[in-house]
Amino acid sequence: MRGSVFIATSLDGFIAREDGAIDWLEEWSGGSGEDYGYRAFMESVDCLVMGRKTYEQVLTFSGWPYGEKPVVVLSHRSLAIPDHLADTVEAMSGSPETVAQTLSKRGADHVYIDGGETIRGFLNAGLIHRLIITTIPVLIGAGIRLFGPLSGDIKLHCVQTRQFTDGLVQSEYAIPGDFV
Repeated sequence: MRGSVFIATSLDGFIAREDGAIDWLEEWSGGSGEDYGYRAFMESVDCLVMGRKTYEQVLTFSGWPYGEKPVVVLSHRSLAIPDHLADTVEAMSGSPETVAQTLSKRGADHVYIDGGETIRGFLNAGLIHRLIITTIPVLIGAGIRLFGPLSGDIKLHCVQTRQFTDGLVQSEYAIPGDFV
């Protein structure tokens, strides 16, 4: 199973405000018609794995952005899943390795990993193979960082960097030795 990340950060490295809000992203959320490769990325993944906080934030959006794509929400507590999502969303607990084994046994080949804590856990477990990080040209000063303490250095290979006309810069990295 391959794990990939597709995420935006502020220029100062935050993925959300301290309260989890991502209002600073709204200016760049599709007004230009550019999807920054998101649609093609989503077509390449079999399912998503996200943390509970990310899931709860996504539930506040005007619509469910993942369609019929299976979504696994990591949580050690019971999770309220709205009826209209019951066929595609499930709660799961366990280590990143256990979750990856379960999804692999179900036939998942390429999994989208989302949410700060979840990304860090899967990175530490060696289960992230590709990072697509779009840097938004804004400084928010404080919040939830994409990266935090890791169990060791993780060397990356830059596959490509693209600059968009609206000022966003997207870099794609692979873990050397993995799929490039």
